[in-house]
Amino acid sequence: MESPTLNAGRMIAGSARFRKAQGRLKSGGHTVFRRPLYRFSKSVWALPAIPLQSPKSNPQPPFFRRPATTSNQIMQTLLTLLFKLTAALPLPLLHRIAKFWGGLAFHLRKEDYARVYAHMAQAGLNPDDAAVKQVFQETAKGALELAVAFFRRPEEIETLFTEIRGWEHVQTALNQGNGLLFITPHLGSYDLAGRYISQQLPFPLTAMYKPPKIKMFDAVMQAGRVRGKGKTAPTNIQGVKQIIKALRSGEATIILPDHVPSPEEGGDGVWADFFGKPAYTMTLAGKLAQVKNVTALFFCGERLPKGKGFVLHIEPLQGGLNGDKEHDARLINQNVENWIRRFPFQYLFMYNRYKHPRGGARAEG
Repeated sequence: MESPTLNAGRMIAGSARFRKAQGRLKSGGHTVFRRPLYRFSKSVWALPAIPLQSPKSNPQPPFFRRPATTSNQIMQTLLTLLFKLTAALPLPLLHRIAKFWGGLAFHLRKEDYARVYAHMAQAGLNPDDAAVKQVFQETAKGALELAVAFFRRPEEIETLFTEIRGWEHVQTALNQGNGLLFITPHLGSYDLAGRYISQQLPFPLTAMYKPPKIKMFDAVMQAGRVRGKGKTAPTNIQGVKQIIKALRSGEATIILPDHVPSPEEGGDGVWADFFGKPAYTMTLAGKLAQVKNVTALFFCGERLPKGKGFVLHIEPLQGGLNGDKEHDARLINQNVENWIRRFPFQYLFMYNRYKHPRGGARAEG
């Protein structure tokens, strides 16, 4: 019984068309290619059998295969592109876009509206709809400014700051060889201000950073933060050790004192009044400010209207720390309150400052 395996050579040599080609081929009455075709037929007949394989059994060579691309990688690429396009927009246009989206969110985000209104009232700002709407719009500006902080060149970011107030405090610390602890609440354009400060220093600036839950956002934000002289430290014990080491080495770090610590992740906090209401407050800012040979400075990147740029304000920490957690936390909160009163509409009142973190002790009373 003949094998079912097909032989490509036999198929060619046995065809009527091929046998006819072996005959006399005439071109102007002359025979051509007779012997070569005969030899070709003999050689083809002698070819080994070539089994016909299914596509599954004959995959493409590795160099023809495209690397697998996950949906997260695609979304990360698109998100990076969106950030870069946003960063390229002129600041006045960026702020006009933010003003529109902030106004829209003011009408749609009822839960955020209630929180902003309640927090402003707690701060004694007597809010009305116009004031709450302005907070929404300033918050949207801060969100879009992240793209500028992450992807615009540091030299271009410098040009956005029209005035610097209080740099002499930084220069004094540099002359003394002290480490620099920069403290800023969620106020104004703290990311752009931090980028400006980092660009002026002769050494790296480390910021504590908690990765977002969505990984593709983390990759984009890390790429934006860790460039130039910028470094990040995780919000855990290892991160605290990293920034203490940086401060003792005479370098700089940034910390946001109104960030609610997470005891489950190793964050230490106490309940301290914030605008007259107990708020779970980190103890880290007070501890770092008391590290030997460290200068603690508050700063704020004030956002000017109509996209005209920013003013950087830098001032020493007001009051004396004594090592008592509750006392130092209250003192830090009082400093934050004073800064918020100066630029009330640029504070992130949308942030849930009074939340109770899991694992944290209950507030007394």
